[in-house]
Amino acid sequence: MAALGWLTPRRRSATARSVLAGEASAEAARKSVPEEPEFPVLGDDKAAAFFDLDNTVMQGAALFHFGRGLYKRKFFETRDLVRFAWQQAWFRLAGVEDPEHMQEARDSALSIVKGHRVSELQSIGEEIYDEYMADRIWPGTRALAQAHLDAGQKVWLVTAAPVEIAQVIARRLGLTGALGTVAESVDGVYTGKLVGEPLHGPAKAEAVRALALAEGLDLSRCAAYSDSHNDIPMLSLVGHPYAINPDSKLRKHARKLEWRLRDYRTGRKAVKVGIPAAAGVGAVAGGTAAAIALHRRRR
Repeated sequence: MAALGWLTPRRRSATARSVLAGEASAEAARKSVPEEPEFPVLGDDKAAAFFDLDNTVMQGAALFHFGRGLYKRKFFETRDLVRFAWQQAWFRLAGVEDPEHMQEARDSALSIVKGHRVSELQSIGEEIYDEYMADRIWPGTRALAQAHLDAGQKVWLVTAAPVEIAQVIARRLGLTGALGTVAESVDGVYTGKLVGEPLHGPAKAEAVRALALAEGLDLSRCAAYSDSHNDIPMLSLVGHPYAINPDSKLRKHARKLEWRLRDYRTGRKAVKVGIPAAAGVGAVAGGTAAAIALHRRRR
């Protein structure tokens, strides 16, 4: 056995030279890794951040939560809930926007607000935020937005939700403002028409482009955050795109282009259907009730 002693590693205390060699090696390793520049850049007044709202800043869809509040306030009837339930479930699982359903949703939403004062919807929006939205803000995304604010940059929500509701949420979160779908109003009363089209997909990118021009921003120094592949046009517009709680298509696209990803969800099933797992059946029921506001035609 003694003859095999050379095979057994011997413990030796580190000498001063070996310590020096180890420290030098570690320092060389650190220098070989390029340091990421601090982001967001403090004091960069040519940069801003643009955040999608639904499932990026807030769990679920703002319109669904708003619709829940409208349902509670008797803006539409219970039987509409049953009629819409199957359509909402199909949309969630299929993940495909049916043009006919989208047109119906658009017309129904406009018919609901037609004749109401803008100030009335703003007031209701304040109440609904406290009832359904305040506890659904993703802390992680909120921290990202705060980092931009702390760096002295403006932060905007960009959403297909009505601009009045988006502005309520932005103000409550301490953000700069919001870009949202604009419904026409005359003398403070909704006419039942849209100005242009819903702020969705490419329209979001155009809104960001227009705001950047008006604000004198350099889009290559700006950041954008979203969960949906529908927002790839907006994300592609800026120099710092982030995929937040991404759907499968956006995740694949982000990985291909080496965009940064953040995921604050805990259940993988939520990724497939776009609903926070912790909410369970309650979220489906609530979202269904709320979405009626988009699909009901006023009689």
